[in-house]
Amino acid sequence: MAILFAVLAILLCAILFFCIMVYRKKIGQDVLTSAEKEAEIIIKAAKDSVESQKKEIVLEGKEEVHKFRMDAEKEISNMRRDIQHQERRIQQKEENIDKKIENLERKENFLKGKEKEIADKIKEIETIKKSQFDMLEKISGFTVKQAKDYLLKGLDQELTHEKALKIMAYEQELKDECEVKARNILSIAIQRCAADHVSEAVVSVVSLPNDDMKGRIIGREGRNIRSIENLTGVDLIIDDTPEAITLSAFDPVRREIARLALERLIADGRIHPSKIEEMVEKARSDVEKEIKQEGQNAVLEAKVNNLHPELVKVLGRLKYRTSYGQNVLRHSIEVANLCGMITAELGLDPTLAKRAGLLHDIGKALDHEIEGSHVDIGVDLVKKYKENETVIHAIHAHHGDIEPRTVEAFILQAADAVSAARPGARRENLENYIRRLQKLEEVVSSFKGVEACFAIQAGREVRVMVKPEIIDDEKMIPLARNMCRKIESELEYPGQVKINIIRESKAVEYAK
Repeated sequence: MAILFAVLAILLCAILFFCIMVYRKKIGQDVLTSAEKEAEIIIKAAKDSVESQKKEIVLEGKEEVHKFRMDAEKEISNMRRDIQHQERRIQQKEENIDKKIENLERKENFLKGKEKEIADKIKEIETIKKSQFDMLEKISGFTVKQAKDYLLKGLDQELTHEKALKIMAYEQELKDECEVKARNILSIAIQRCAADHVSEAVVSVVSLPNDDMKGRIIGREGRNIRSIENLTGVDLIIDDTPEAITLSAFDPVRREIARLALERLIADGRIHPSKIEEMVEKARSDVEKEIKQEGQNAVLEAKVNNLHPELVKVLGRLKYRTSYGQNVLRHSIEVANLCGMITAELGLDPTLAKRAGLLHDIGKALDHEIEGSHVDIGVDLVKKYKENETVIHAIHAHHGDIEPRTVEAFILQAADAVSAARPGARRENLENYIRRLQKLEEVVSSFKGVEACFAIQAGREVRVMVKPEIIDDEKMIPLARNMCRKIESELEYPGQVKINIIRESKAVEYAK
């Protein structure tokens, strides 16, 4: 039974398995059939889509081709139009060229005809000229060469006379022009130079803290004052002047040494012969240093190069030398600048002229120690230090001791005279100088509408302040011209005077 049941079970399982397999096969066939149908549908849709895209692409291609064709036809049409325009222009140019060639040919033929006529006329003129020359030779009895010589001889005599007259006229004109130009150059140089001048005397005054110091300076039996006078070569004048001592000496360097030594002794308080000797030596050393520094400053200010150190030191001594109240060192610098300005105006090299101007009075630094005039002393000094011959000659000739032979010598004479004679330079002309400035201001102030005026630049310029309510902008130029005319008619002055009129209008309000 068990075996039977087992066999039945196996049979049932086999039948069941067979039924399942048949069912699964049927299901698979159904799925395969539906898949094939879907695939066919997809393939057909794909074919339809491809066909539609193909048609669209073909249409787009046809449109592009049509567009390209239209553009190409348009461009070709434009090119044809341009070519036709160029052809027309070329054709017109060819026609113009043909016309010009025809005109040139006509002109050439006309000119050939004229040339032939001219040649015929020249031949005719030559024939007439020859016949006239023959007639003149028969009448005058001269050949052509003899007639030429006769005419040239007479012309030469006439030209000689004319040349003499012309030369005389030119010489006179040149003299007049030279005089005018020389005055202009000097006036320009004077205007450009505005050096300061210091007026000095032959005495110095030393202040004392009290009158008791006078006794200490005199010392026991006058030994201190004698020591100071012996060491410095300066006279000490001790009088009733309260709290002051006067130093008198013609040599300004000695006077300066004595002044410094005495001031230091008074400040120190210890006054005896040994201390006096020490202070005098220190003062002498300081003055020597200052002299050297002043010489170097003068050389730099005058822009003179490569000057011997000993000459620089001697030049510095001129700081303590005066001439008619005019400081000689400042005078020498001013003369050097004037020489440079005049030489530059003449278009020459100012180097030697400025050098001569700076050194021309160097002999005055030693004329208290060496016999002779300052000119001879200066010449010997610059010769000693191998200065240029042109500089030596200019120094020698600047006061007329010898005849000037160079341009630099003449320029130095003029510059020296200008520096010494111009207003304000020397004490004797100071009053006239001040009077001229006052007169200048008075003349300008006499005009209506002038509020204030100031003479500046040594009288070379006047600044005029006018009242804006009386003098407007249109009246300023006529006012300046009238001032110039009045100054020219009433005053005498070197160079020229600049009128500078200033008009100022102000508007003032207050915000409250």
